[in-house]
Amino acid sequence: MPKPRKASSDVFLNIPYDRQFERLFLAYVAGISAFGLTPRATLEIRSSAGRLDKIVNLIQACDCSIHDLSRVQLDRHAPSTPRFNMPFELGLTVALEKTSTSAHKWFVCESVEHRLQKSLSDLNAIDPGIHGGNVRGVFAQLRNIFRRPDRQPSVQQMWRIYRDVRRNLPRILEEAGTNSLYSPSVFQDICVAASASADRHVR
Repeated sequence: MPKPRKASSDVFLNIPYDRQFERLFLAYVAGISAFGLTPRATLEIRSSAGRLDKIVNLIQACDCSIHDLSRVQLDRHAPSTPRFNMPFELGLTVALEKTSTSAHKWFVCESVEHRLQKSLSDLNAIDPGIHGGNVRGVFAQLRNIFRRPDRQPSVQQMWRIYRDVRRNLPRILEEAGTNSLYSPSVFQDICVAASASADRHVR
């Protein structure tokens, strides 16, 4: 009989990778780290070979996931297209939960109330966390998602972590030789900075 899998502190973060989302990206990383949890993302996947299998394995390695479906607008660059990666990865997650013995929990966030009922009506029975497209809203929704008796950070503590990460960001980008937050090494360094700050600010 297989041994039950040890509980993971990893949280799969399914978000859009664009410049307009950078503040919310940092908010998710800072907020998740405040709970003593580890953000994971497809940014860690460095090779396109077998990418889909790697995404599935990454989701399976996490006990829960957060799927932000707020980016439903058409891309400004030709050809104008919607972004399907986030709902696709949510679909993978739901399929894994339904077809395996995993106790994976998944949560959906949006920025606009009632829009999910139109953009993805199959989830009409789900109440998404509405963050309003701002950092404070993300922090508030993370407190609704995670209820940890041993570590329940306040929104104010999450703000302190977020500001610490922002202060470290120029150094992180310079050392990585890029201006993009969405690179594997930058993501890793941001998570390290957020975790260190969380250890200082959350008791």
